[in-house]
Amino acid sequence: MAYADPENTLVIETTKGNVVIEMRPDLAPGHVEHIKKLVREGAYDGVVFHRVIDGFMAQTGDVQFGNSNLPEFNPGRTGTGGSKYDDLKAEFNAEPHVRGTASMARSQSPNSANSQFFICFDDARFLDKQYTVWGKVIEGMENVDQIKRGEPVINPDKMVSVKVAADIAA
Repeated sequence: MAYADPENTLVIETTKGNVVIEMRPDLAPGHVEHIKKLVREGAYDGVVFHRVIDGFMAQTGDVQFGNSNLPEFNPGRTGTGGSKYDDLKAEFNAEPHVRGTASMARSQSPNSANSQFFICFDDARFLDKQYTVWGKVIEGMENVDQIKRGEPVINPDKMVSVKVAADIAA
């Protein structure tokens, strides 16, 4: 598949099918670079969708405790971890949280985003300018819609593999 900007396009193979996210370095350059670094290390491969709320969003990206491929996988702690890297400085922007928006999860502290992110099922404008939007689903939203719901999710769906489109051999 040919994408307009393969270096800033994520191809996520989930247990429900592929999801393609157009990343927005113009909105959140630090976040996009951080995500690409984790992707290129394979850190997101096998990570589960641990918090999925119908009508709201599907959250994933806990590379510390949420990787179902690793012995450290801990369903009880999934959602509490990040990566081996420092947290990110917030890059809040005016991009709206609407269906298909990819945004960073964080704790109460604005500068606490690390590896976890979420994809909005529907508009969630109450999050605008409080969470860092870094991309938008351009293909496969119907697959996001099929991700198993729960808080926590029992037997969760996962990201089987995550790649930067530019790194996928043609």
